[in-house]
Amino acid sequence: MTTLSRIQKLVAIAVGGAGGVAVYLYTAKRDNASVYNSWTTNTVVPDEAKWDFNWDHRDPKSIVKPPSKHATEDEINSYNEKLEAVKPKAVRHLILIRHGQYNLEGLTDDQRYLTETGRTQANLTGQRLKVLDVKWDKMIRSTMTRAQETGKIISTELAMNLPIENCSLIEEGAPIPPQPAVGHWAPEPAQFFQDGARIEAGFRKYFHRANVKQEKDSYTLIVCHANVIRYFVCRAMQFPAEAWLRLSLNHASITWLSILPSGRVILRSLGDSGHMPPKYITSR
Repeated sequence: MTTLSRIQKLVAIAVGGAGGVAVYLYTAKRDNASVYNSWTTNTVVPDEAKWDFNWDHRDPKSIVKPPSKHATEDEINSYNEKLEAVKPKAVRHLILIRHGQYNLEGLTDDQRYLTETGRTQANLTGQRLKVLDVKWDKMIRSTMTRAQETGKIISTELAMNLPIENCSLIEEGAPIPPQPAVGHWAPEPAQFFQDGARIEAGFRKYFHRANVKQEKDSYTLIVCHANVIRYFVCRAMQFPAEAWLRLSLNHASITWLSILPSGRVILRSLGDSGHMPPKYITSR
């Protein structure tokens, strides 16, 4: 039988009779109830909320054939050795930079060059990246004019012989129909079909854990566009990709993701523009 606490006894006496017993039974049961630190009381994590460690198809357990149920000790040891041999050792840091403010009146890509504010924003972001004292391994730029210019300004500010690659996969576009939908922005379904495949290909090209031969952590700068970065963040964090338009990024802002050897992904910063004076912070 459950022992009454001093307070529960006093409550029972004060209320009296059957009513007091009822109050005691209620409070005793309540005291033993579980409390969840969340708005939900789900005791079982739904499948869609579980982390998929093989999201990049590079989980060592998916590469090495597992031993059979009747495997010998030598076979199990051999399997463990092969597993260790393909496990990554380094962290891949991907730092995504949105281009600076550009000329919205431009009708073609070459007319959508950076404004004076946009060039200042890129310069400030370059200064911020420089003081981090990180050994950048390379920069990848979208082939669109505004990203090319932003990347050039940043690389000049870094003042180092930084290898630069240009990539058309990470050009701006419409990755996937957003949820909830936005009335003033509604591309044709064909645009999502075309852009989405391209942007997803960009994600698969750059987002994966380190190769087993990589000994040291790497730091890669990717200069591209807001829609692309927002989609990449959702995909990398295994959030519903349709949520990408719920995120907002300022011009020349810094988004930092780290891919660990285990396959876990850490979002260290999203759209950071705190290194800019307020008068230079823009998003449109």
